[in-house]
Amino acid sequence: MQQSLLVNSLVKLERLANKLPHPVLLFIYLILVVLVFSALGSYLNWQALHPITKQPLVVTNLLSVEGLNLFWSKMVTNFTGFAPVGSVMIALLGLGIAEKSGLIDAVLSRMVLKAKNNALTLMVVLAGILSNVAVDSGYVILIPLAGVLFHTAGRHPVIGIVACFAGVSAGFSANFLIGPFDAIMAGITQNAAQLINPQIEINAGANYWFMAASTLIIAQVITFIVNRLIEPVITQHSYQVPSENINTVSSTQVKSNASLYTLATLALIVSLTLIGLLPENGVLRNPETQGILDSVFMKGIVVYIALVSACLGCVYGYKKGRFNSFSDVVRAMEESFASLSGYLVLMFFAAQFVALFSWSGIGQVLAIQGAELLHALDINRLALLIGFMIMVMLLNLFIGSASAKWALIAPTFVPMFMLLDIDPAKTQAAYRIADSSTNVITPLMPYLAVVLAFVQRYIPNAGLGTLIAWMFPISISIAFIWTILFAVWWLTDLPFGF
Repeated sequence: MQQSLLVNSLVKLERLANKLPHPVLLFIYLILVVLVFSALGSYLNWQALHPITKQPLVVTNLLSVEGLNLFWSKMVTNFTGFAPVGSVMIALLGLGIAEKSGLIDAVLSRMVLKAKNNALTLMVVLAGILSNVAVDSGYVILIPLAGVLFHTAGRHPVIGIVACFAGVSAGFSANFLIGPFDAIMAGITQNAAQLINPQIEINAGANYWFMAASTLIIAQVITFIVNRLIEPVITQHSYQVPSENINTVSSTQVKSNASLYTLATLALIVSLTLIGLLPENGVLRNPETQGILDSVFMKGIVVYIALVSACLGCVYGYKKGRFNSFSDVVRAMEESFASLSGYLVLMFFAAQFVALFSWSGIGQVLAIQGAELLHALDINRLALLIGFMIMVMLLNLFIGSASAKWALIAPTFVPMFMLLDIDPAKTQAAYRIADSSTNVITPLMPYLAVVLAFVQRYIPNAGLGTLIAWMFPISISIAFIWTILFAVWWLTDLPFGF
């Protein structure tokens, strides 16, 4: 009865969500809304007093000749100058080489293959969390591999699939490494924050310390819930072993001299980096302040990650035989860019929306008036952010794309919270927690059907409701524990990043 109710509820939710327009069309609608409301706001003289400069901010009519000319002439630079575009493309140049060389898959697979049976769940979850730097590898390689490994270890293979799916998707924002998603989030946050402070810079490491700590904690939470709550439920289902070989990776496949050469290259790069950072007059430090956090190195952390990934990927790829010439390396970069096509289309329209929203002045006026209202209500800032997280969790059930949601709501909430003395990095961290923790239960998650197909190889009669019913306790537990961790981080005033 409860299962039937859950399935019916999810079917209704999926039907409702499917009525929402495509994210690209959603941004087109929002562009039209901004144009109309800019004209209305200008006519009604909407304005607010800037809390820092004390200058009045008014809404600008973008439906005027001047406004439309501005939009027409800046359409190209709106896109090319949109922060999430360039940083992600640079990161993927390097990460694409590392991925196509087989390095990332080998590292993740070795983590899992080396795990003993009693630590298998934890290692599968941890590998899933770390896989988000490699875009889709976690979904298409690790999740089916986890099923095979659990079966080999004498455990129900679907437990491995569920555990890995939780790590890959619900732990999406957590990581020890800075990846493309960090760059995307930081770019959108920076554009939103500059509505209030045009000089502010948000780098890809803005949430690093918090997300690095979250990695171990979230991995432990998922492991505990899977072992104690989910495994007893799944083991009640008998399973069949598919005849085909599902992405199996033997221990001999991941052993080669390529690993030794890659480790030596990594050691050399780390040594050179430390030589440039550790001395007070190090060449990678800020030449004026001798600081590290305000250095060009930290501002270009995405470039550094891309270069390191490219170097390691080239060494591994050549030694492994994946790359036989420089043309193969170039092809790897080209293929990584091919995966960006949908993202770039979305970002083109998101960039136009963000630019128009900024020019109109609607965002500043809404942020200031909203901040004044919240200040008058005297709501605790931490409670305010927790309420914001709950809103994002609900929104995630209808809009699956993390970058699309953030581009949609950041221009309003980031400036508004800044005026309440909430650091943009903290607002971004709150958003990432809410978005990640509910990924595994939203019917609009693009890979949900893929994961269900992996499950159905072992349990053919498993349905969407079955899978989400298994994932629901994991989602709720992660949201609860991650929110507590956020509160502890906030109350102890620990740095969220750099």
